[in-house]
Amino acid sequence: MNMSRLRIQHRTVYSYVRPVRFGRHKLILRPREGHDIRVVQLHIDIQPEHRLIWTRDMFGNSVGIVDFLSDASELNVLSEVVVDRWAPFPRAGADQPWSVTYPVTCDAFEAGIAQGYQSPTYPDDGARVRQWVDERLPSSNRLDAEMMLHHLCSSVRNEIQYLRRSEKGVQTPSVTLDLGRGSCRDMATLMLEAVRSLGIPARFVSGYLHCLASDAGRASTHAWMEAYLPGFGWCGYDPTLGERSSEKHVAVGVSPHPRGVMPISGQYEGTAGDFISLNVQVLTEPLAEGAVR
Repeated sequence: MNMSRLRIQHRTVYSYVRPVRFGRHKLILRPREGHDIRVVQLHIDIQPEHRLIWTRDMFGNSVGIVDFLSDASELNVLSEVVVDRWAPFPRAGADQPWSVTYPVTCDAFEAGIAQGYQSPTYPDDGARVRQWVDERLPSSNRLDAEMMLHHLCSSVRNEIQYLRRSEKGVQTPSVTLDLGRGSCRDMATLMLEAVRSLGIPARFVSGYLHCLASDAGRASTHAWMEAYLPGFGWCGYDPTLGERSSEKHVAVGVSPHPRGVMPISGQYEGTAGDFISLNVQVLTEPLAEGAVR
C-alpha cells in the first residue's frame, strides 16, 4: 500500500489595538490518527506565555487547553505537523462493486449513537432543505445510499459558488441556498443537513486540504462532511470539490455540530473595538519517506 508523507504548517494571528487578557482557549489542531493517517511529528508554538495541556473530547478529537499567563496585543499560534497518509479504506474498484441499500439501517448497538448524528442542527431549515433534496433525488432513484450521497455532493458543488469567508460562524442552509454561495464550511453544513434529512447519520469535519493553494502557502483550513454507511463506516464527501474525500484530505476534528470543531476558540477581555484582524495561513509540503523538518 502506497504511503505519502506531508508537512503542514498552520499559522493563526489575532491582532488587537492594545494588550488584552486572554481567557482559556481550545485548540483542535492535531490530526486524527487511524488506519489511513499517522502523526509523525507535532510542534505547537504559542505566544504570549501560556500553559498547554492535551485532552480528548467525547468525539475522540485531541484538544489542547491553553491558559495564558500574560496580556498581549497579539495572539500567535503556529502548528507544524508531519503526517504519513495511506489510501483510505474502503476503496471500491471496478471489480469490487459495493452498495448500501436505502433507507439506511444501523445496527442495534449503533442506533443510540446514530440518533445524535441524524438530528438536524438547524431544524427551522428542515422543510427548505428537504424540498431541495426532493427536487434533486427523485424517489425512483433512492435505492443506493452511496450513489445518493455522490449526487448530493455534486449538486452542492454545481449550485453553490465557493466563497472564502473570514467572518466567524457558519451560514444556515437556507442562507446558503438563498445566496447561492458560501465557504467550504457553509457548503459542508448544507450537505450535512441534506444527508440527515434522509435519515443518514452525518457529521462535520474540519481539517486541511493538500492543494495548489496550500502548496503556495495561501490556503486556510478546510471543511467537509462524513456520512455513516453501515458496513463501511464514516465516508467523507467534500461538496466544495464535488467528490469523495481522499488522501489529500487530513481530518483534524469531527463533531455533530459545525461549530464543535473550530481550530481555535476562546475569549478575551475587552471590547469589540479592541480587535483588529485575524490572519490564517496554511502551507503544505510533500516530504520524502523518512524525512521530517
